[in-house]
Amino acid sequence: MNVDYIIVGCGLASIAFCEQLRSHHKTFVVFDDTSQQSSIVAAGLYNPVTLKRFTEVWEADTQLALAMPYYAKLEQLLQIKLDYKLRILRRFASVEEQNLWYSATDKPLLEAYLSTQIIKTNFEGIHSPFGFGEVFQAGRVDTSALISGYKKYLIQHECLFDERFQYEDLKAHNQSINYKHITSKNIVFAEGFGVKNNPFFQDIPLNGTKGEIIEVFAPGLNIEFAIKSSVFLIPLGNHHYNVGATYNWNDKTNQTTQAASEDLSKKLKQFLKVPFEVVAQKAGIRPTTKDRRPLVGRHSAHKNMFVLNGLGSRGVMISPYVAHALFKHIEDNQTLPNAIDVNRFSVRQV
Repeated sequence: MNVDYIIVGCGLASIAFCEQLRSHHKTFVVFDDTSQQSSIVAAGLYNPVTLKRFTEVWEADTQLALAMPYYAKLEQLLQIKLDYKLRILRRFASVEEQNLWYSATDKPLLEAYLSTQIIKTNFEGIHSPFGFGEVFQAGRVDTSALISGYKKYLIQHECLFDERFQYEDLKAHNQSINYKHITSKNIVFAEGFGVKNNPFFQDIPLNGTKGEIIEVFAPGLNIEFAIKSSVFLIPLGNHHYNVGATYNWNDKTNQTTQAASEDLSKKLKQFLKVPFEVVAQKAGIRPTTKDRRPLVGRHSAHKNMFVLNGLGSRGVMISPYVAHALFKHIEDNQTLPNAIDVNRFSVRQV
């Protein structure tokens, strides 16, 4: 079999890159063994504002401009609903936070994303004595539906191998990549935290941050917007809500924990004043970096080998941006932005 690209991984980053390939009529195959769960369990929120400090998300304008038409095209391709436009209300804990919000609305980079009006509505079941600030141009992508739907599409087109990639069977040459019965021009590793087992990129400065979310059933609550307080509360429909997420820098497993469920429930009870039941829980390892920027680019020794990783907790917004940048870098020899270039750390690669 001869293809233009081998892709390892089938999460948000790899799907975005596959779509770059498909739109430019490049042939490819994908290897994925579902060992990495971060994209599947992600809450899927996209918003252009860091709601802890009221600052603009890095490259927010550019990312949104690429992401919105990208998800619309995926909905048409897969014939499923993925993008749910969603109001996000930032719950204020004090007058000081209200004042910080007002200051942020005056910043030119944020004025398109933040409402200048404080929402003082008393929503039933929500304790909010200081009101809310509203974020514009936000929403939620159903990442689980996206990944399962895209895998079905790949299977239909006979380009998904549901198996673990065997690094020892990879042979890199100057003009080609050989893997078992496949000859390819290039290979892209988009494995998330799984790249730590990759002998070609195992030394890139990628950290694993475990995140857990719970799904709760709250029959006394009926809201159609997300609330950001000490945790996110995200509506799923029929009185079901996602609550998250935790950050654990030590545990590198995908197993859910009782401690995380209790922590999220405790934080939720700080502002949710109706009974709820935890009905589900998910966990995954986010691929994060010390400077909170992706790791994208070419291997230092093998010129047809690439990495696409480090999207952290904002993969829904960032993935179309980094996939586009990597494709242009490979096919058109365009320079990668230094902020995402893996070689900014000058890592040792085998």
